[in-house]
Parts: sequence; C-alpha cells; structure tokens
Amino acid sequence: MDIHPILALVTSFGLILLGNAMEGGHLSSLIQPTAGLIVFGGTLGAVWLGSPPSELKTVGRQLPTLLKPKVADRVRLREDILKVTTVVRRDGMLAVENILPTIGDERLRRGLQMLVDGNSGEDVRRVLELDAEVHEHHELAAAKLWTDAGAYAPTVGILGAVLGLIHVMSNLSDPSKLGAGIAVAFVATVYGVGSANLIFLPLGYRFKKLVQQDSEDRQMIMVGISGIVAGSNNRQLSEMMAPFLPHGHEHDAKGGADAAKAAA
Repeated sequence: MDIHPILALVTSFGLILLGNAMEGGHLSSLIQPTAGLIVFGGTLGAVWLGSPPSELKTVGRQLPTLLKPKVADRVRLREDILKVTTVVRRDGMLAVENILPTIGDERLRRGLQMLVDGNSGEDVRRVLELDAEVHEHHELAAAKLWTDAGAYAPTVGILGAVLGLIHVMSNLSDPSKLGAGIAVAFVATVYGVGSANLIFLPLGYRFKKLVQQDSEDRQMIMVGISGIVAGSNNRQLSEMMAPFLPHGHEHDAKGGADAAKAAA
C-alpha cells in the first residue's frame, strides 16, 4: 500500500490551514456548503458532459491504484524471464508450461502461454503491443478527466464568486446578509482554485505517470519474450533488460545466477 498520496494531501491541506490560522483565520469561515455545492457540483457536471461512459467507468477502476499502484517488480520480472530462458534453452519451449504457475506477472504469463501454444514470436509481440496500446489509451483518457476537472474547477469557482456577489448586491439594503454573501463568493473561489491545484491536477499527473510506468513494464516483457524467441542467453537478455531496471540493479549478475538456480 502506497500511503504517499494520503501524506501529501494531509501535508498540503494541513500547512495551508495552519497558515490561515496563523493569519488569524478560522476554519469555520472556510466551511461553506453552498460554495461547495456550486464548485464541485458544477465541475462534476462539466466532466460528466465531456466524457463518454466508458471513460467514467475507467476512472472508477483507476482510483484503487492510487493507494495500490499496479506496477511490476522489475527485478522479480527479470528473474522470471531469465528463469524461462534457462528452461527453454535446456528443455525446449513446451517445458515452460510446467513453470507458468510460478510466473508472477499475468502479462508475461499470458505471452509465454501463447508461445507454448505454438504462436510465433511475431504474433505474440503483435498481440501484446496491441493490448498495451489499447490499455494505455483508456488509462490516459481516464487520467485526463482529472486534469480536465482541474481546468474546470477554477472557472466554476469564479462562477460561484459571481453568484455570491449578485446575492450581495441584491441585499445591499440588509447589511446583515452582506457578510454571508461575500463569504460564499470568496470561498467558492478558494474551493475552485484549491481543489484544482491540490487535488485534481496532481491526481491527473500521478495517474499519467503510473500509466507510463505500466507501459515500460509491458515493453520490458516484450523485450524479454523477443529475447526468449531469439534464443538469447541469460547474459544477453540481462543486458537487453538493463535499461528498465531500478538504479543499482542494471548490471546485477546475481539475477541471472538466481534465475538459473531456480529453473534447475
């Protein structure tokens, strides 16, 4: 579980509220249900109107990845690929079926199963590339909804401010109502700008980066499968996958030895 998003939100909102308190402001002055209804309701409606249902559903499936990102352990992925390479070079491709249950990554397992079933390396690569392109397209479209919300929210906040000022102007004869109207006006702007820059835009960028990481995972898998089909040995395949590995693991020779031992 990745708690960094929660810590980031707590830090940003906490420090802003602390600064507001140090300036003499009160939390109660920032709680305006009317302003929240205008800003978040208007932003939701704008995003809903501009997005097909399929993208909205993808957003719902994407949210759990905020705390549990679906990114591969690339060191483990390399070890699995090298283990398969050892088996293929020693016993042939059909023998890979015996170790498929030990392969942790579902995408790698799927590609290897296709090879075991007799598909050519080119066909497997084509299927995996198409799957990667479609997956990336849908995930990026869902991530864009968050950045779209970040673009709409400040404008809707201004709309809320204008509505609040209209209310103020219509009650100039009743000074008791001026304070509430002005509060709604300014708090709506705070809600719009704050939610855009502290929630919506950062979430959009975060999801885009997770999609990019997933795409790199898939590229590493395709490189591994291509190497297996080409008959590359463990050292050659390790060098081919080195650019995808975390810093410090690029030229870790131990990975190849562990993989060979596991396959023995």
